[in-house]
Amino acid sequence: MGITQGDSNGIGYEVIIKALSDARILDQFTPVVYGSPKLFNFYLKTIPEIEEMEICTIDSAKNAIDKKINIVNCLSESTFAEPGASTPESAQAAITALETAVKEIKAGYTDVLVTAPINKKSMANQGFKFPGHTEYLQDAFGVKDVTMFMISERLKLGVVTGHIPLKDVASSLSEEKILSKLRLMKESLISDFGIDSPRIAVLSLNPHSGDGGLLGDEEQAMVMPAVRRANAEGIQAFGPFSPDGFFGQSHYEQFDATLAMYHDQGLSPFKAIAFSDGVNYSAGLPIVRTSPDHGTAFEKAGHDQADAMSMRSSIFTAIDILRRKENYRKLLENKMPERTAED
Repeated sequence: MGITQGDSNGIGYEVIIKALSDARILDQFTPVVYGSPKLFNFYLKTIPEIEEMEICTIDSAKNAIDKKINIVNCLSESTFAEPGASTPESAQAAITALETAVKEIKAGYTDVLVTAPINKKSMANQGFKFPGHTEYLQDAFGVKDVTMFMISERLKLGVVTGHIPLKDVASSLSEEKILSKLRLMKESLISDFGIDSPRIAVLSLNPHSGDGGLLGDEEQAMVMPAVRRANAEGIQAFGPFSPDGFFGQSHYEQFDATLAMYHDQGLSPFKAIAFSDGVNYSAGLPIVRTSPDHGTAFEKAGHDQADAMSMRSSIFTAIDILRRKENYRKLLENKMPERTAED
């Protein structure tokens, strides 16, 4: 399992260390942390309840040792931590760790990728041209579409538009984009989560679903046509639903997943419902990638205040999805007719 350090001045190392602190966890997978043993040990000393952890410094995941915490040392020996500070150095360290981890999972040295939180603005200042992990990974693996899929026991939620300004949301929406996300979500729910016939709720963009066009026409022009086309393709999509009543009355519990039109429309209620154990999953990639649903939390860095539950959930969700994908692949292979000599 590849795990990137994220921003080295945030809570990334702390949640990684806490998530890996129980030695029994090493019976289930082999962790490979992309970052620096120097930084790992620095943050380990800020967590009094964890006295020591045995780590192995390696140059690549292909040399990882089972039942050990492996660290691919991909940063300069001069690297140092400044907990709580957003610096060019910590941003560049995050970029380097991510790029190294992606290179190695492409090479087959790791099976899944878990990414610790990054600071998007400081990374952009270092030349990182993507608004977040999801967009970077979409480009790195050359896939047409991918969706941010927030996962918890109570709610699974995707978004049509991700890290863009609110003023650009309406112009960024389209019938095709909504339909594409519904296709991705259906496939993910079946192959990644074992839900045979998933039901997906679709939220409206405007208050009260546009009030028949009085408050906006995006529902009639884009959302409803996308839902109808999805139904014609065999996707059980329903809506559009007005978000306030939908979440206020817990209607999301009647569906296997929910599709929101924009980032905060979906993530605000998601984090209110499942902040401690929520997981960000990138559906549509050829690899399994998960991440905690929180940010760098600079204000907590170095103070032993970070909760590792979301990181722990990200790790085990990645394992579960990988296993389900493999089982689904085998199921499809068994259903395929045998090839004849003429074939």
